[in-house]
Amino acid sequence: MQDITGQNPPKETFSRYQVFVIAILAILQFTVILDFMVLSPLGAILLDELHISTSQFGLVVSAYAFSAGASGLLAAGFADKFDRKKLLLFFYTGFVVGTFLCGIAPDYHFLLIARVVTGLFGGVISSISYAIIADLFPLKMRGRVMGFVQMAFSTSQILGIPIGLVLANHFGWHSTFLMIVGVSIVVGICIILYMQPITTHLQVKSETNAFRHLLNTLSQTGYLLAFSTTTLLATGGFMLMPFGSAFAIHNLGMRMEQLPLLYGITGVFSIGFGPLIGKFSDQIGKYRTFFIGSVITIVLVAIYNNLGPTPFWLVVAINVGIFVGITARMIPAQALMTAIPKLKDRGAFMSVNSSVQQVSGGIGSAVAGLIVIQQGNTPIENYDKLGYVVIGAILIVMVLMYFVNRMVMSRQEEATKQSQAPDPVAEKA
Repeated sequence: MQDITGQNPPKETFSRYQVFVIAILAILQFTVILDFMVLSPLGAILLDELHISTSQFGLVVSAYAFSAGASGLLAAGFADKFDRKKLLLFFYTGFVVGTFLCGIAPDYHFLLIARVVTGLFGGVISSISYAIIADLFPLKMRGRVMGFVQMAFSTSQILGIPIGLVLANHFGWHSTFLMIVGVSIVVGICIILYMQPITTHLQVKSETNAFRHLLNTLSQTGYLLAFSTTTLLATGGFMLMPFGSAFAIHNLGMRMEQLPLLYGITGVFSIGFGPLIGKFSDQIGKYRTFFIGSVITIVLVAIYNNLGPTPFWLVVAINVGIFVGITARMIPAQALMTAIPKLKDRGAFMSVNSSVQQVSGGIGSAVAGLIVIQQGNTPIENYDKLGYVVIGAILIVMVLMYFVNRMVMSRQEEATKQSQAPDPVAEKA
């Protein structure tokens, strides 16, 4: 098998420090992802305790995304001008503060403001993490790296969300956010003590004016293609999540006590598939893996969103399949995105890409809140229509990602030719 560069699968092993970086970024991503994802299973609780409508809850979810998008865009011009470790610590500290505010929120409006604060800082963290990965790992290893980092997504299913739900059921929904704060403080201390400065990008000459650096990043054709792809990639994904728990309870006939088991079992399978999918994408090609994951997701979303009262085991089986499909899309997509920017633009590109992802995700959540309808404790209506919108977005992204993959392949082939070209100075000698 060959990867997208046409070369044999990589056989390199990770150094001890690279293993540490992968582990700490995965745990860091776990806290950030959990902070966002836990709102979905908490949705049934918040709708009742805060006496809010589905559109108001959609706004709570999208408030994080919109503020994250704004901060990502503002940070883009400065993202390549600082040590990435210091930049990571700055935004992670703000994220912890915002999550703590969520943990003490007394009402809907305070929670809404707290989500904005959390998003302003948390939304930039993923882009910095991906820039660090691109700095420290070659493209032929990034599928595996992304596979391990994406385990944070699955771990939030198997550990974070079930534990968060148990805490919420016994001690109130605030306790879930306070748990995230406690874990995040430990992660921050480890970064301070053990992560080395990351300054390679500072040695490359780049635009000194932050605003011009941002405009240059936004004006490149290849970058714009990537941003367009990310827009629809995020929009489809964010639409299903906010009302997943409410749909499971009111439409599929599940009990609130079954939700932790559902997310836990789904996470067990997903956490095992992450590294395998990452390795698979390095071996057969990242776009091929993305294509397979997209087909799986389309088929299962079409089935799941049209279900009525369903046996618990079948709900679990379909959820496992959907999350595996989503994972098979996200890992190769993120690996391909890290190969697009030049070193001098890497931080800015990742920040803008993260901003686009968050804003489009926020739009997706808000639109989902307008599409689905729920009156009191009655079943959610129009969830099937929401599924069709998601499927349409997936189909368009499959086409866009094909061109992204072609662009990456072309650049890799050009880089290989340049590295193999004879040195005229050496020949004369």
